[in-house]
Amino acid sequence: MQTASKLPYRYTDKELRKLLKSLTVLIDTREQKADHIIQYLDKKKISYKNKKLDYGDYSFMLPKEPELGIMRDIYFNDEIAVERKRSLNEVSQNFCQGRTQFENELIRSKDGKMVLLIENVEGYGNIIKHNYRTDYKPKSYIGTLHAFRARYDIEVTFVDPVYSGNFIYYTFYYWLREYLK
Repeated sequence: MQTASKLPYRYTDKELRKLLKSLTVLIDTREQKADHIIQYLDKKKISYKNKKLDYGDYSFMLPKEPELGIMRDIYFNDEIAVERKRSLNEVSQNFCQGRTQFENELIRSKDGKMVLLIENVEGYGNIIKHNYRTDYKPKSYIGTLHAFRARYDIEVTFVDPVYSGNFIYYTFYYWLREYLK
C-alpha cells in the first residue's frame, strides 16, 4: 500500500477532474450506524470501500491511474481523516469514560489532519445549554473541546446528520484538489 507523498506532476484541468472523480472514500471497518452516509455516497455514485483505519472513521484513496503517472493505489489515511461522533452524548462519554482511548486516537493522528465531525443540528449552543444526556458540565465540556483543538490541532465541526455524507466527501475532495494543485 502506497501512502501519499507530494506527487511530482502538474495536472491539467481535465486530468485534475479525472483524479478528483476517482476519489474513493475509505470507511473504517469498525464504523457503526453509518447508513445515512453510505446512502449519500451511493446516491451520488461516489466510490467507497471498507478498510481498517489507524485513526478516524473516514479517509480516502486514489486508485491507480497509469496514464496519469499513478502506478498504484495511493492512500491518504495518514494525511487526513474525519472522526464522526453521532451526538453530543457520544462526545461527552468519550471525554469522560473513554478519554484515554479517544485521546490516543488524536495522538496517533498528530502527523495528519484530523477533523472531528459532531452530528448535531444546533451544535455548540447545545453544549452551553446542556442539551445532552450526561452529567458532564458544559464548562468542562467546552474546556475539553477547546483544549483538544489546541493540543492536537483538530478541526471541530457540527453538522446536521442529513449532511454528514456531503461534508465528509467534500472535505476530502477539496483537500485533494489543493494537494494536487
